[in-house]
Amino acid sequence: MAVEEKAATILNTTFIRPAKFYINGFSNFPNATFYYFFLCFIYIMTVVGNGFLIAVIYFVKTLHTAKYMIVFSLALTDLCGSTALIPKVLDTFLFDRREIVYEACISYMFFVWFFGSVQSWTLVTMAFDRFIAICFPLRYHSIVTKPATAAVLLLGWVLLLAAIGCMAGLIDRLSFCGSLVIQSFYCDHGPVFRLACNDTSLNYIIAYVLLTAIVFVPPILIALTYFYIAMALSRIASGVERLKALKTCTSHLILVAIFFLPLVGTNLAVMTSYIHPNARIVNSTLAHTLPSMLNPIIYTLKTEEVLKSIRKLWKNNRFRNRLTNKLDPYITNELTN
Repeated sequence: MAVEEKAATILNTTFIRPAKFYINGFSNFPNATFYYFFLCFIYIMTVVGNGFLIAVIYFVKTLHTAKYMIVFSLALTDLCGSTALIPKVLDTFLFDRREIVYEACISYMFFVWFFGSVQSWTLVTMAFDRFIAICFPLRYHSIVTKPATAAVLLLGWVLLLAAIGCMAGLIDRLSFCGSLVIQSFYCDHGPVFRLACNDTSLNYIIAYVLLTAIVFVPPILIALTYFYIAMALSRIASGVERLKALKTCTSHLILVAIFFLPLVGTNLAVMTSYIHPNARIVNSTLAHTLPSMLNPIIYTLKTEEVLKSIRKLWKNNRFRNRLTNKLDPYITNELTN
């Protein structure tokens, strides 16, 4: 018993876990309130846009294909990622609730990083889908099947869940005996582990490994797939066929540019030069939130299949009848009263 008490005493003196952290956010940022209302607008549009795209893919049976399983996954992670981040940011700064308990901070970090990493690798999966469709068109339906796509997506979710869980779990071995002020707009991994006063070498290693795996490797892989796509398109004699094949990639290329350019640019700027904390926070918030809002808009406007499906749903009398049947009892009740 004495040995157990001694071990518990050593553990308590080794690991100092604070009750709460304080999220600092912007410093002397003019009109910050307007910026938070802008984030609120982004979140509303994200929920509406991604919810609408998810509903269209779910209700239209012609979209129940491997390709739109990936689009469905992206819309779902966009929705979950924004929900993990924006409401808490608004609660923290608009209502000045900047203190966050230790356990909630770790959970906050986990969900933001997890959904962001899933977004990144879902775009890689989309690039692979386009690569097979253009480079191996005759074998596309035998390679990109629904079970195979589901397995790839599920494997990505599981591996990233384990990696981000490991990252968040390593925070729990740190002692926080100095400042508890997080110099960011949420419980970001880097600003949190840098507050620790014991050895953080493992945290530095996993931070750089995950940053490379989530931010830098995916765009390199996507660039490689498009290099081979460009090679395949150059061998197509007909310019019309070449343009038609290229059009199937435009929506994905726009999504990739919107997601990776701000993310890669911000991280490179932070690693190679000084960037003002306010500028870093603005860049980071927009990099985390704008792609999720724009993705469903781009896919809806740039993909003919989705536009046709929306028109089909709009003209479908069954949906109108459902709505009328729901409203009829209410209208009858109002008239009788």
